[in-house]
Amino acid sequence: MTLDPVHVDGIARLAGRVSRGVDEDDHQDLAETVWAEFLDPLYDGGDPVLEPMDEQVRYSAQVDGLALRDPPFPTRHGLDSGTINPTTFKNGLVLDVSQAAMAAVPSDLELHRGRTIVMTVHSNDDTYLLGEDDWTMGDGGYVRERALHAPRVDRYEESVVHALALYLAESEHALEQADIVDDLLVLDGPLYPTGMLKWTERDTHLKNLLEEDEQPRDVVANYFELVERFVDREVPLIGFIKNSGSSAITRAVRDKTNAPWTNDNAFFNRILARRDDEGELRTGALTFTNWFRSRVGTDRIVADDALGIDRELDSELYEVTFFVVYDPRDDLCYRVEAPYAFTRDEDTRERLRMQVLHEVAAEQGPPLPIAKADELARIDAGANEQLRGRIERELDSERHREYDDKRWGVDVDDIV
Repeated sequence: MTLDPVHVDGIARLAGRVSRGVDEDDHQDLAETVWAEFLDPLYDGGDPVLEPMDEQVRYSAQVDGLALRDPPFPTRHGLDSGTINPTTFKNGLVLDVSQAAMAAVPSDLELHRGRTIVMTVHSNDDTYLLGEDDWTMGDGGYVRERALHAPRVDRYEESVVHALALYLAESEHALEQADIVDDLLVLDGPLYPTGMLKWTERDTHLKNLLEEDEQPRDVVANYFELVERFVDREVPLIGFIKNSGSSAITRAVRDKTNAPWTNDNAFFNRILARRDDEGELRTGALTFTNWFRSRVGTDRIVADDALGIDRELDSELYEVTFFVVYDPRDDLCYRVEAPYAFTRDEDTRERLRMQVLHEVAAEQGPPLPIAKADELARIDAGANEQLRGRIERELDSERHREYDDKRWGVDVDDIV
């Protein structure tokens, strides 16, 4: 017990001072005003950056009815990647390891065995040698793996190795398995490597790295190629974002009026949650928006081809389109993205939306294909620590530990 009751009471009183200055009704009214007056279209710097693709409207559908519907897509595949998270060693190396996996509904055990594994390593030591960095095969051909020397940076080393490992593994596995997908591919996360595209907003050095270095550009190019492959095969793909922290819409709105929400999900939560006369959430129906066409935030980079990467299709076909679905059973919003190449067709975008709604209603969470892919790709805490310990021995160097590792971490010797 780190806080005595008297301390808890004192902190609660402080929170009371804050809450008395926050009017929930005002926030709801602001959200309704923004929805009604600012999004059709939303302007930023004089340019439209967000536009409804059809009528701007909020919908609701009963959970039970959605769950019992036949899915529009008979087979679905999901893709996810997991990492051990960036790790620094005493010899100066910073590395991350990611594995990507694809799952199928109905299940395909041979497909589930396949993995793409990427280790990304950063070093400021001129004498450091990585050795061969080509793709190699393991586990009888089921595992494709590669070690990659990350571009040298003076800071943000952990961000660089993490993004390169995560997105290279994911995009390479998707391209490797693309021809297996017959009806629909669901990415666990955004349609494009948002974590990498945000480098353009974080720091000049990272922005230059993304614009000029071959490695991150190749990763982004993989996602464009993925869209091209699926457009060519006439098989849709979507991205299902469980934890969107984007505030691009909120920032654009804030230039015009008060927008007190922490991020875009908080705004959509406001306009999609429905309450009864007593203020309790109505949990019997999912609520959701129309599709929007987006050029806001990092979506603008894709729409404007700002990185100058060669692409085969017309630029507009890569543009991000999305809708938001709210599940009151968990009080959660999910953002669903798809390339304009597919959603420009009204029938296709409606089928995609109904597929997602059916799955969220039935699973009370993410669609089953990515729930299964997440289980396959996740590197849990025990495996994470065991793997880090093995890497220590291979490198003949211990991890660089800080006090928080002692305070919160798990020692590998307790697990191995």
